[in-house]
Amino acid sequence: MAGQRAGRNGLRRVVVTGWGLATPLGVGVEHTWGRLLAGESGIRAIDRFEVADLPSRIAGLLPAGSRAEGGFDAGEWVPAKDQRKMDRFAMYALCAAEQALQDAGWHPATRESRERTGVLIGSGIGGLPALAEGAVTLERQGARRISPFFIPSALVNLAAGQVAIRHGLQGPTHGVATACASGAHAIGDAARMVMLGDADVMVAGGTEGAVSRLGIAGFAAARALSTGFNDDPKAASRPWDAGRDGFVIGEGAGIVVLEDYEHARARGAHIHAEVLGYGLSGDGYHVAAPPEDGGGAVRAMRAALAWAGVAPEEVDYVNAHATSTPLGDLVELRALREVFGAHAERAGEGGLSVSSTKSAMGHLLGAAGAVEAILCMLALRDQVVPPTLNLGAPPEGFERFDLVPGSARKRSVRVALSNSFGFGGTNAALVVGAVTN
Repeated sequence: MAGQRAGRNGLRRVVVTGWGLATPLGVGVEHTWGRLLAGESGIRAIDRFEVADLPSRIAGLLPAGSRAEGGFDAGEWVPAKDQRKMDRFAMYALCAAEQALQDAGWHPATRESRERTGVLIGSGIGGLPALAEGAVTLERQGARRISPFFIPSALVNLAAGQVAIRHGLQGPTHGVATACASGAHAIGDAARMVMLGDADVMVAGGTEGAVSRLGIAGFAAARALSTGFNDDPKAASRPWDAGRDGFVIGEGAGIVVLEDYEHARARGAHIHAEVLGYGLSGDGYHVAAPPEDGGGAVRAMRAALAWAGVAPEEVDYVNAHATSTPLGDLVELRALREVFGAHAERAGEGGLSVSSTKSAMGHLLGAAGAVEAILCMLALRDQVVPPTLNLGAPPEGFERFDLVPGSARKRSVRVALSNSFGFGGTNAALVVGAVTN
């Protein structure tokens, strides 16, 4: 069993000892997971800004309210004096990182432990709302009205920077910006840092807060967003369904604490899962569209499985990238068929289950890969696979795929894989498994 292996090639094993989520389904891992398994949706009409002139008027938005209720109140996570110094994506990262560090019970107090703990957080766009606001301020009020915090509030790497500053972490501090693969790349790259000994602990994941007039207008101009369900938001994100017409933009963050296995054992930490493999590739094909054969996705998945030493038939669940776009959803199914063969079309307990949790929360862009990796770990914990909402029937030619339509399903989950693909043809796959020794 993959999770029982000693370190491979002299590299250290990497385990997950803490996790935190802020998603359209709720703030907190259990809030998000419970609503996801119940088949609920976090997609709703946008009420933060004027949308009458926008072609897409819905989004996966963090619910307002207190932490205890599963809502997001910035004041619970960021002091009022600091909120004007950072955009939403950094606040979401602070929220999820605080949860993850608390869950891990990791609060380094010595110089050595702080220097051996790093932060690597990705974001596809960073402070887009701050950039838009800054441009308007400059045009309407002049250069003297630009805030001195404008640039730091928008920089992608400031999500990691703010987390490191808040917790006094002095190990590698790094940001990743690979569009919608950012969160997955951040976890994979951070895991490599631990494997190679650059750090003993890494706080890693993805965050995004790009739901804004400019963000929606830009993605809509690229014809990427759903526009046909403005009056029925919960039905808008429908991966693989015949009625899909584009993705629903979302926001949030997913952060994990990655730790050297022996370090975690020595301090008696609870271990959620092990990062078994990480694969990445490039399409070298098109800015926004994948090649029809899914070759880049195939190479990323195979690289992750090879790193993990896991055979395709050992994988029980795949959290698919599937965003609800007409082309991308089918390309990923072709790639899954290429990698998993008959295992992907074997119904029942011994086969592969594949679902897209974007159906319940929209596409969280640079945060998606990290959030979905955590959902894979929760599937391992609870032996259940989350559903694909709004799916009437599998696409033609893929009728034998188990796409988990409608409702969650109990089943054995020993190894799970998460896919993330981004503009520019960048691909990432993560393989996670349970730790039994």
